[in-house]
Amino acid sequence: MARPANRPAPDSRNRMVAQNRRARHDYDILDNYEAGLVLVGAEVKSLRDGKAQLRDSYARVQDGEVWLYGVHVPPYTYATGFGSVDPDRRRKLLLHRRQIEELAKRTQQESLTLVPLSLYFKDGRAKVDLALAKGRRNYDKRHAIAARDADMEARRASAGRRRSLDP
Repeated sequence: MARPANRPAPDSRNRMVAQNRRARHDYDILDNYEAGLVLVGAEVKSLRDGKAQLRDSYARVQDGEVWLYGVHVPPYTYATGFGSVDPDRRRKLLLHRRQIEELAKRTQQESLTLVPLSLYFKDGRAKVDLALAKGRRNYDKRHAIAARDADMEARRASAGRRRSLDP
């Protein structure tokens, strides 16, 4: 069977490793940045196995560098004792200097948070989708859920009308 033209072939060089689904619920996403991730030893192999957790992770700008905290990358199963690192250590993120300066300024002035949304491979390199976000309060979450449900109901209704009109 032929693959549709708009869908790329599955490739181990371009693959999603982990997502932070809770972040979209707890935060209003203002901007997204793609950042490279500095890894050590067999962490790359562990990520290629799809073993990483972004839950409760965040990023900070310190001394002109961006660091990722709270990401758990378990040790590679087949690696021996050599080169083993702490699975919960902080990891450096690679961004352009202007992006780092902008992130530092906005997080300090506007009291925003840097939250990783996903961890993936792009052309064989580990990348993090980093979001500049503002925390939601409980009533904001309820409002967002109500708006999403109303939008879904409207789409269902319009899809039902389209189906009834099609022969």
